[in-house]
Amino acid sequence: MQNHLLQGPQTVAIIGATGMIGHHTAIALSAMGHRVIAVHRTGSDVTRLAHLACEAREADLAQADTLLTALEGVDAVINCAAYYPTVPRPWREEVRLATDQMAGFYQAVKTLKINKALYLGGAIALRKHPMGLPGHETLSYAQRPPGKNAYVQVKWAMDQQALEQARLGLPVVIGIPSMTFGEYDYGPTTGALVTEIASQRLPAYVRGQRNVIYAGDAGRGLALALLKGRPGERYLLTGENLTMDALVDKIATIAQVAPPRAVPLSVAKVVAKLQALRYRRFNGPIPKISETAIAVMSGGQFLDGSKARRELGYTPQVKIDEALQRAFDWFVAQGMTQK
Repeated sequence: MQNHLLQGPQTVAIIGATGMIGHHTAIALSAMGHRVIAVHRTGSDVTRLAHLACEAREADLAQADTLLTALEGVDAVINCAAYYPTVPRPWREEVRLATDQMAGFYQAVKTLKINKALYLGGAIALRKHPMGLPGHETLSYAQRPPGKNAYVQVKWAMDQQALEQARLGLPVVIGIPSMTFGEYDYGPTTGALVTEIASQRLPAYVRGQRNVIYAGDAGRGLALALLKGRPGERYLLTGENLTMDALVDKIATIAQVAPPRAVPLSVAKVVAKLQALRYRRFNGPIPKISETAIAVMSGGQFLDGSKARRELGYTPQVKIDEALQRAFDWFVAQGMTQK
């Protein structure tokens, strides 16, 4: 059996290196002595990566031929730019778009005979623990998850696609950071919870259980999963388990504002449907309370990261209070929120 460990300095391409998690993964790999190639879409601001002195190459996941060029000569690749639903569309269409893009990625890995590939997955693709305990990597759905939430369906479909590619012999590992906060979140992505609370624009939130990780720890964990992880395996990269109530209160305290109120899931779903209808039928604004946001807030669970500790030697180094403070300070420095 081929050794799954990548030993010695590697040339590693990171697709989506200008995003928060990709950026921190590039930092981690560079610190470990590996050569990083930042693969980005046309128009991305690669000056954000200037401090890493990494090579930048252009590619688009929707254009498979550009991936073949961008990934030429690399030993390994991490895909931090998988498809993410951003506007209200039928979930089946979203799943088709997501899996088509990923099919091109896996074909490039196969064609170029890349030694290792890591897909950045989502914990929401795992079913909740039946006994209410922290979730772990083996909690798979027997079939498609119930419901029509596009975010859940896309994440599940891409998770299954990655596992299938590994079963077919492709050296694919799945790295799954929990809810991530930190610097370089230009979107912002999960950091929108920080900016919306700090700016007092978030009208409400939905209660739930979360695991939260610092982006630097997530990047280091993904690097370890690529270098040490076994193909066909999932690795949960975790920080601290806490409720949405506690998370929202921590952010509000750092920002020195009153926290938004919690609303029942049923109320949030009604609001999300009304806002989606306004977007689709009347060319309204992109919903602030979207089905994706509801899924992120309410669909989570506490997580067990013991597998990554055992097999990868991964442990979080930054506490969540410090992670949130760093994220908030970075957003303030970027002018994305105010102190």
